[in-house]
Amino acid sequence: MQNPQFPPNFVNAMKMQLGSDWDAFAAAHELPTPVSIRFNPKKTIAMETKAGVPWSSYGRYLSERPSFTRDPRFHGGAYYVQEASSMFLEQAFLQIGGDAADMTVLDLCAAPGGKSTHLLSMMSADSLLVSNEVIRARANILSENVQKWGYANVVVTSSDPQQFTSLESVFDIIVVDAPCSGEGMFRKDTDAMNAWSSDNVVLCARRQQRILDDIWPAVKNGGYVIYATCTYNEQENEEQLSRLVSRGDAESVALQVPPDWKVTTLGLGGVQAYRFYPHKTSGEGLFMAVLRKTSGSPAPRLKSSSELARVARPLEETISSWVLSPMQYFMFKEDIRMIPPDSGRLLNLLSRHLYLVNAGTWLGTSKHNKIIPSHAAALSVQLDQSRWPALDVDHETAIRYLRKEAIAPGETPRGFALVKYQGLPLGWVNVLDTRANNLYPAEWRIRNLDHQPPSSDY
Repeated sequence: MQNPQFPPNFVNAMKMQLGSDWDAFAAAHELPTPVSIRFNPKKTIAMETKAGVPWSSYGRYLSERPSFTRDPRFHGGAYYVQEASSMFLEQAFLQIGGDAADMTVLDLCAAPGGKSTHLLSMMSADSLLVSNEVIRARANILSENVQKWGYANVVVTSSDPQQFTSLESVFDIIVVDAPCSGEGMFRKDTDAMNAWSSDNVVLCARRQQRILDDIWPAVKNGGYVIYATCTYNEQENEEQLSRLVSRGDAESVALQVPPDWKVTTLGLGGVQAYRFYPHKTSGEGLFMAVLRKTSGSPAPRLKSSSELARVARPLEETISSWVLSPMQYFMFKEDIRMIPPDSGRLLNLLSRHLYLVNAGTWLGTSKHNKIIPSHAAALSVQLDQSRWPALDVDHETAIRYLRKEAIAPGETPRGFALVKYQGLPLGWVNVLDTRANNLYPAEWRIRNLDHQPPSSDY
């Protein structure tokens, strides 16, 4: 961004906050935005990167922004395009024990999926993530990105935060990446700068307060809230959390942050907070803090019956042979789905309070006592790929496949086969005598090869 024209009220507020650092902060907005990705730890690929993101074991910087749409590995869920600062979630989550067994985690404002896919990479396989987005169209994008990541221990919902109030003491950890005024995105998004106003800051702060009040009953006593925004002002950040601390409902949690990361650590109103500034760290602006809930009701006792529709035994025997780890299988209409064992009771509870967009991994559809494999099954990290013929394709053929164009089957035997690029499954074809039917989802197909996907934070 050349010569950014910051709003005057923003300049005044930031000069008070930064002091002598203001000039360096302003100058950083004239530099190119760093490009970073985060690898899927269960989908190994070879990819040239510039350097690692210090606060994430999965994050890498790139020397330039390539055409991700033209990279089949992006569509196969091998990595996610994510702004580097937001990967600090990894430190907060792991330092409060989020990777422990049998955790229930909520990503409240999850679209388009950056934080949810990051959480899935860190969570135990027997834990469950609820990935929520209130706007239905964005929830569908979220569901697509989660399916590409390939994990079964996730439920995608589209519900207002108020609907979580009745789920009292259900969640061990709730991540609130709150809608905000977007001050930290000014360098990469001029629209955010043009839309900024002092009045909008006040409106965002009110919305954030409502969100926190709505979800607070859903946190278990002793559970955690990880609160984040991509903005700098105290109204939307520390002030939102200090009122919970001051009324005795929570305590602030300090994180271990090495000095060489150059993350700014601040304490205000009883809240230990962490800020990322673009003139200090290689990334955009971010605020993050962690609260531990110190009051609340005991966790609810779930019904003994999962009340999920059972899969017929012959079908379950077939479908379980496709999967590498023990799972719980259930029917949704004609669809066969899987979630981690013993997750059925929790899923049943969620279905009574929330609008479910997707649950677990859709493995296939039952037709005439046969199972037609789903696209989500092809992308699942639990699929036993050795059970299926592979159609290995080059880059040009992979792009044709992702555009849902016809591709030649070569010597691949009849039946369903996995299309693979550099060993990474992209989806299915159904090989017939002289051709292969392309089964890539029509709604996911590449329409514009020049389109660049957004990062996980706006």
